[in-house]
Amino acid sequence: METFTIEGGRPLSGTLRIHGAKNAALPILAAAVLAEGQFHIYDVPHLKDIDVMLQILTALGATATHADGCVSLDTTSISISHVPDDLMGQMRSSIFLVGPLLTRLGEVTISRPGGCAIGERRIDLHLNGLTALGAKIEESEGYIIFRAKQLRGTNIFLSFPSVGATENIMLAAVLAKGTTRICNAAREPEIIDLANFLNAMGARIRGAGTDTIEINGVARLRPVSYRVIPDRIVAGTHILAVGMAQGHIALSNTIPEHLTALIEVARSCGVEIKAYHDIMEMKCSNRPRGYDRIITSPYPGFPTDLQAQLMAFLSLARGTSVIKETVFEGRFKHVNELARMGASIYVDLGSAFIRGVSRLSGTTVEATDLRAGAALVLAGLAAEGTTVVEQVHHIDRGYERLEWQLQQLGASIARTTA
Repeated sequence: METFTIEGGRPLSGTLRIHGAKNAALPILAAAVLAEGQFHIYDVPHLKDIDVMLQILTALGATATHADGCVSLDTTSISISHVPDDLMGQMRSSIFLVGPLLTRLGEVTISRPGGCAIGERRIDLHLNGLTALGAKIEESEGYIIFRAKQLRGTNIFLSFPSVGATENIMLAAVLAKGTTRICNAAREPEIIDLANFLNAMGARIRGAGTDTIEINGVARLRPVSYRVIPDRIVAGTHILAVGMAQGHIALSNTIPEHLTALIEVARSCGVEIKAYHDIMEMKCSNRPRGYDRIITSPYPGFPTDLQAQLMAFLSLARGTSVIKETVFEGRFKHVNELARMGASIYVDLGSAFIRGVSRLSGTTVEATDLRAGAALVLAGLAAEGTTVVEQVHHIDRGYERLEWQLQQLGASIARTTA
């Protein structure tokens, strides 16, 4: 079992380049199934979820290499329509393959996808969208089987602006006959990146980044080279890290506009942030102030993927803060672990009430999911004494060598194997 051992109390300093976004890279890799040939996808982080996606693509008949941040992928020989059960169970994002495989092969068989245990994340919106496009879906002995000779464009309204459902419908619709309109679509930057990738392949997509996306089906797509956008959640984690541990750092390869909600909160709490081009510079030399009320919501609201890290940050802030989680009902599992370090947090009816304390104390804690693990690492950076974070394989799903990133900024953190 691998753990992180952190010696807290060291202010951060230095510069760090932010790696490409996992949540953009995964659907882009799935989209490559839509064309035959050689793709080169740049700035793809080395993460567990990426490894699983490449293993799935290889099992389906593709060839893939991942070196120096570039995935070279040849999709010419993809001919298998059954996504391997063991890999499907490791990563929820494997659901992205349904649309492209259905379009290419006419049939897909999957077991229900796995991933982090952060609350109920049903795939109903995916299934409803694919059904509207003409897919026939049946469930049998734990499997979901999709069939379609030809998908056809239609109007689809999402009852919730799900990122995954929006992306899966886009992936299925680009080669469908006619026009598809997705209403109440997700607006996240990763949606725009996927649309840009598909348009580079020859798709005709308009409106990505708004609540209505229009896709005019085309006859075929072609392989391309493409660079993935920076990971806004990784950048946001480091902004909150310097707010907790204090110090002065600069991040390169960022898109500040993707972090507007977090920047507003962090500045209100006392973190100095300057942004120019793709550089973000931040400084914090005092204990932060609390923030009255933050509500997680789909983009451009405050991202649920930064909620746990923000809670760790606010646990050391002056005064009382409130965070209301509206996206995933099970995303407060880090509360008990932060409390073991001395945080004062009370949860009631989907809201966390955080009374800031003047110090946290190092102890042994467990990363229960990806973002909870990141929050505990941040708490360890600011805590007195030694913090040991267990189950760091969860953290490896979304951060490429997080310990190395923080070491570049002067933190005392090491990965150890028990």
